[in-house]
Amino acid sequence: MLKILFFCVAILMPQSIQAFAGSPVHVVDGDTLDVGGIRYRLHGIDAPEAAQVCAGRDGGSWKCGQDSIRVMEELTGGKSVECDDRGHDAYGRTIAVCTAAGVEINALMIEQGMAWAFRKYSQDYVKAEDAARRRGVGIWQAPTETAWDFRAHKWKSSLSAAPDRACPIKGNINRKHERIYHVPWSKDYGKTRIDVAKGERWFCTEEEAIAAGWRAPLWGHE
Repeated sequence: MLKILFFCVAILMPQSIQAFAGSPVHVVDGDTLDVGGIRYRLHGIDAPEAAQVCAGRDGGSWKCGQDSIRVMEELTGGKSVECDDRGHDAYGRTIAVCTAAGVEINALMIEQGMAWAFRKYSQDYVKAEDAARRRGVGIWQAPTETAWDFRAHKWKSSLSAAPDRACPIKGNINRKHERIYHVPWSKDYGKTRIDVAKGERWFCTEEEAIAAGWRAPLWGHE
């Protein structure tokens, strides 16, 4: 009887816990994780892009994109990470709330000023963001450009340099023969050159690049 009860409980356990507790974790950027081979986009938050620089309280600037990745690595490093499933975005990523050792990562990134509440899609972290703003932590040290405005400005400024003015995404093949695409706000976009003779190409959208077999760069570490 006890064996039967244990078997039933195991079946009823959430699949995210069964499949991903203890699985390898790779930080892609400040709001994206690879856990157990699945890419998760953290629900309700938008972190600075890897190449983004934010205004500091002393009048200078700081690499908020790189710091956001570093904080994400600190939150997840060596810990059991579990993510739920809230559907998928246009890039095939699973939208999720993730926890590290039982502590919610999405909320911590907002509380530490390492991400904005993505109010366009969710109101879940608005109160936490308001509290971080009052404390002046992270991205709230001084008025600074949001991640979505940063992306929009980079996209607009890149159009004039692209062979096709509507298709500025660079599909690069690196030394390991990996196909990686770089959007205009990518950290390596400026130094990436496209050689069509090698099979490299330009894309109009990230969805098009993914469908063709290219992937986004990975900025963080395991």
